[in-house]
Amino acid sequence: MNQIIQRKQWNDLVYSLEVEAPHVARNAKAGQFVIVVIEEDGERVPLTIADINRQTGTITLVVQAVGYSTKKLALFQVGESIPNVLGPLGEPAPIEGYKKILLVGGGVGIAPLYPQAKQLKESGATVDAVLGGRSQEYIIFKEAFEDISDVCYFATNDGTLGQKGFVTEVIDQILTKDTNYDLVIAIGPLVMMKAVCQVTRKFKIPTNVSLNPIMVDGTGMCGGCRVTVGGQTKFACVDGPDFDGHQVDFDEAIMRQGIYKDQENHQCRLEGGIV
Repeated sequence: MNQIIQRKQWNDLVYSLEVEAPHVARNAKAGQFVIVVIEEDGERVPLTIADINRQTGTITLVVQAVGYSTKKLALFQVGESIPNVLGPLGEPAPIEGYKKILLVGGGVGIAPLYPQAKQLKESGATVDAVLGGRSQEYIIFKEAFEDISDVCYFATNDGTLGQKGFVTEVIDQILTKDTNYDLVIAIGPLVMMKAVCQVTRKFKIPTNVSLNPIMVDGTGMCGGCRVTVGGQTKFACVDGPDFDGHQVDFDEAIMRQGIYKDQENHQCRLEGGIV
């Protein structure tokens, strides 16, 4: 069983859970994820690994409570256990060898950036970050990024934190002054990552994105997470989740993500405001 050691509520929808998972903690690398099942015959929910503590054998998971299973998982308290945590899954983020990186995160997409930032700093790289959200309460891991980044910028819809506007406006300003970044890593809603890639393409800076399409088994068997990258079909769960953003067919990915929109039982209030 995977006992919850710590629980934090970031805002009305987003929670983080530090969970005992010794096998995952020993083997996970930045960019990978897990599948959790919270009840017998329940759905398999893919969750980002937002932090790894090999000493304590714990991992941190970030949950956005928008569907049946994630709403139930968000109610789990310290001392309770998640029945099944499968992982680590996916390929580690391809971040070795880079010396100066700009990280761009939107909403819950900030979470998977954090272990990448830690690994990059440990390798001696310069790490700058741009974090965005609808308002300041939707920018999670704020203090952690301020501590680990060389420079940390913020952008919010309503101007409650940092620059009023979108992360794309901030990175355009940054790259106009300094194009010496080896890599940009952008994680957030598809529309945000698409917009970021449009900016970085202008400056000819390589850009990684993390894709989270519809996923069922997380092991490449169902085919639900297929995406088109460089004209080829890839499966986000086994070939990714990180890909070259300049090669991703974002229009197709956005279309496929909306296939079951009419069947969803929630309205996402985080859409928009972070591009």
